[in-house]
Amino acid sequence: MQPFDLTKIRTYSLHERPSKVMVSDLGVPIAPNCTIANWIDNLPKQLAAVELRKVRDYVVERYKAGKLIAVALGGHVIKTGCGPYLIDLIERGIIHAVAMNGSAAIHDFELAYAGKTSEDVGAQLAKGDFGMARETAEIFAQAAQYAASYHCGFGHALGWHINSVWKCPYTQHSLLATAYRCQIPCTVHVAIGTDIVHMHPQIDGATLGTAAVTDFHILCTVVSQLEGGVWFNIGSAVIMPEVFLKAVAVAKNCGYELNNLVTVNFDKESKYRTAMNVLRRPGSEGIEIIGHHEILIPLWHASILANLMMATSYDKSINESEEKTSEKNSCIKNIKDQKRSAA
Repeated sequence: MQPFDLTKIRTYSLHERPSKVMVSDLGVPIAPNCTIANWIDNLPKQLAAVELRKVRDYVVERYKAGKLIAVALGGHVIKTGCGPYLIDLIERGIIHAVAMNGSAAIHDFELAYAGKTSEDVGAQLAKGDFGMARETAEIFAQAAQYAASYHCGFGHALGWHINSVWKCPYTQHSLLATAYRCQIPCTVHVAIGTDIVHMHPQIDGATLGTAAVTDFHILCTVVSQLEGGVWFNIGSAVIMPEVFLKAVAVAKNCGYELNNLVTVNFDKESKYRTAMNVLRRPGSEGIEIIGHHEILIPLWHASILANLMMATSYDKSINESEEKTSEKNSCIKNIKDQKRSAA
């Protein structure tokens, strides 16, 4: 067999070839005193940097338009220290609803109560001590009983117990307590047998189930209002994507439109359920950014606030300019009137 004759290939000019990366797409190194907004805008116009700016712009745009922005999360978001960023966005009125799985609620309570969370599973399991903290099981049992009795939802009951009954010393770091104080929906969605509290005898399956079902119904109301809004799934690969899909099904079945819904997934790796149940099936556009929570979430938070601050400064400067122009025109009119009077 003879070697292929490469002299017969066709070529073209590099200038004529379509290309995916331009000089204008390259990142721009910034000065040490550069603002966060400028730093983010000068990231490369490629891949995740483009998606981050797109997510930022959607949040700011939909927030200004009064659309609902909701966040669903898993336990690792709390464990990696990212709760305060979500708390800040709640207190600023940017996040309007929160949903979480059982592990996120557990880590949230433990930080609020003891100022620490996340045990060494391997070491504790070997000693037979894994998941046996008394207080964690006790507050979950109390909150479930309260939620079942008063039909208020598990997340609301946990927030009330953390904030008002147990008076935990670190409530400022609790998503559940913050949502309760700010009076926004915060729902907790448990799968019985998956959380450490389910191993304790004081946990009653009937009250836990009633509390969780009430929260699912509350979440259905939240999802029914998501037309034109943004839904975030952060750090939950199974529970929250499945719960979200069912809430979408309920809303659609009852005639609610979810047009122009943007769905976003932040996680450390891509997963099937987030790809299908969050990004592809429910909304008009799905955006996924892969990265470590402890870097990605603070970056996302900073991008939103920087953009809002710039927009506020711009609006203020426009208003001040319009006021000065109005004052100038008024002054000119007064001078003209005085000249006419003198004549």
